[in-house]
Amino acid sequence: MSTAESSTDDLRAMEAALWPAYLSARSGLPGPRANLSLLTVAARLADGRAIEAMRTDGGEYPAMCAAAAFGLRAGSAACEDSARALATDERWRVREGVAIGLQLLGEDSPDVLIGIVQRWADDPELYLQRIATVAICEPRLLRTAPAAAVAVDVCRRCTRHLTALPPALRTSPAARNLRQALGYCWSIAVAADPDPGLAAFRDLPTDDRDVEWIVTQNLRKKRLAALV
Repeated sequence: MSTAESSTDDLRAMEAALWPAYLSARSGLPGPRANLSLLTVAARLADGRAIEAMRTDGGEYPAMCAAAAFGLRAGSAACEDSARALATDERWRVREGVAIGLQLLGEDSPDVLIGIVQRWADDPELYLQRIATVAICEPRLLRTAPAAAVAVDVCRRCTRHLTALPPALRTSPAARNLRQALGYCWSIAVAADPDPGLAAFRDLPTDDRDVEWIVTQNLRKKRLAALV
């Protein structure tokens, strides 16, 4: 039996109140990488009681799992609202949980994910823009030209929003977080459909210091360097 199968059996047999302790014990934290396989199992398997238990536990990894569960269910307005709230959590792993959950949603319901990232890409909250960018710029979700076009459009819009910020806000943690994501997500979006992607990428205003950095970082990625 695989580890994922074992975790699935364990969680199915367990009271919701016991999920947080089980997950924390197998989280891989503290450490450089959280247990993303277990997170995926928990996000897909959780019911409302388990999600609430994970959200309110206080531990970082259970909260990350709750964030992924809400992201996966963000086709529901209530779950999207909960995902939006966790997308601005002070803990970066919890914010990342939302992005992972949205990617899982994209595997199941790509059109629903597209609607969400298009909304979030224009939200004034920069952490939501960052999650929109990361969620859609995932190679396994960009296997069609229309999906790749959405990824390029989200990157373009979020880059534009970043450049529109007043200088004093460019150094905020949320702005730096968005810039970091754009520093690799453009290359993923372009590589998914190179001709239109490269046209959009080459049209970026490199006289802006942050855009210049974004372009330089993406050109260092092998997937893009091979195309230019």
